[in-house]
Amino acid sequence: MASLLSSGSSISSSNRNLNRHFRSQSRFFSAPTSLQRHQRFVVRATETKTNEGNSQSLDKTPASGGSSFNQLLGIKGAKRETDKWKIRLQLTKPVTWPPLVCGVVCGAAASGNFHWNIEDVTKSILCMMMSGPCLTGYTQTLNDWYDREIDAINEPYRPIPSGAITENEVITQVWVLLLGGLGLGGLLDVLAGHKEPIIFYLALGGSLLSYIYSAPPLKLKQNGWIGNFAMGASYIGLPWWAGQALFGTLTPDIIVLTMLYSIAGLGIAIVNDFKSIEGDRALGLKSLPVAYGVETAKWICVGAIDMTQISVAGYLLGAGKPLYGLALLGLIVPQVFFQFQFFLKDPVKYDVRYQASAQPFLVLGLLVTALATSH
Repeated sequence: MASLLSSGSSISSSNRNLNRHFRSQSRFFSAPTSLQRHQRFVVRATETKTNEGNSQSLDKTPASGGSSFNQLLGIKGAKRETDKWKIRLQLTKPVTWPPLVCGVVCGAAASGNFHWNIEDVTKSILCMMMSGPCLTGYTQTLNDWYDREIDAINEPYRPIPSGAITENEVITQVWVLLLGGLGLGGLLDVLAGHKEPIIFYLALGGSLLSYIYSAPPLKLKQNGWIGNFAMGASYIGLPWWAGQALFGTLTPDIIVLTMLYSIAGLGIAIVNDFKSIEGDRALGLKSLPVAYGVETAKWICVGAIDMTQISVAGYLLGAGKPLYGLALLGLIVPQVFFQFQFFLKDPVKYDVRYQASAQPFLVLGLLVTALATSH
């Protein structure tokens, strides 16, 4: 829990203390001795003055009446929690699982070989568990670890910078989720009768992509374009490929189509960058809102989402599948409405409301596209 220092402390002193603190915690995948330490990350949220003399409070803790529901989903406005298992769940950000789960559904539908029997349903559930709770949970926990300095500025009340969970517990969670996801990938290959462990390779590749997205020295998220496209591909392309490989065969046209949809994923990823502008700028991360400003970045965001879907709808119309193409166009309309209603008004204030309102239509559009490719 963030402790409040005296209001007279200077910003330079606070930053030196914070930097020394985080350097002492930086050996994540190093020697086993790091696993024996039970240290807490205490971020000293302090009332400071900038060089220009303007006062600014770093304690952005939500109101004491924060939402327990938000805490379980891993989104802002969460209630402070002491139950360790709830904190672990918060780190995995369950709110980010549904797109991956839907990606598996789309891949299974696109294969044309899914049947409503116990065997296929069981395999689908295992694939969803691999893509959602295990590997997305691994990705989110890992990302929170490497974002601890940014979160100390933007969201100091989050579990890691606030000290609600220890280093040893974070490391254990990362490894358990990673190995669980890879194990499920191997099991699915056995159940599918694959000669080559393609689902395991997809899980391994996605895990590596997640690592280089968050971790130095590559840290893809430092570049707004590359990082967000990598995230988009992970959230749309990889689970679709896993679902399709589980029940059928990956084809070049499906790979191209899902990579195109990953541009829409890029737009979705940008939505989450607006709330982190302050910390990204302070630590030199070139997210698109930092690089281009809020006004330009929000139009890049909605443009990537809308133009991708319009292009796919045009492809379906040109491929002689007018019903699917028109259905996809119809699903774009409410997305544009919610963009103007929420996101384009204030992408920071309304980001969660926009995603909750518009993204279900995007997911339905993905399913329409999957069904179109299966016929």
